[in-house]
Amino acid sequence: MLPRSAWHIVGGVETINPVARDFILFCIHRQGNQWPALYDEMCRVAGRRLFRGLGYDELREMGIYLGLGGIKDTIRTVNAVAALP
Repeated sequence: MLPRSAWHIVGGVETINPVARDFILFCIHRQGNQWPALYDEMCRVAGRRLFRGLGYDELREMGIYLGLGGIKDTIRTVNAVAALP
């Protein structure tokens, strides 16, 4: 199975999946944007399905990987969302 990405090309511009973005913002609002505390919060939220009922599997389908295998892409996405105005 090919890994999914939280990033998509729309009109020639790379954009973040809006649900993935909202999940990250939800976690930042709860915990702040300092790593690894934010990562711990993302895992907690996913494990308890606190954001729109989404768990690990659903988030992975949107490109948010909380396992070590895809964490680099997740960090890239988190950093981009945290930098949004």
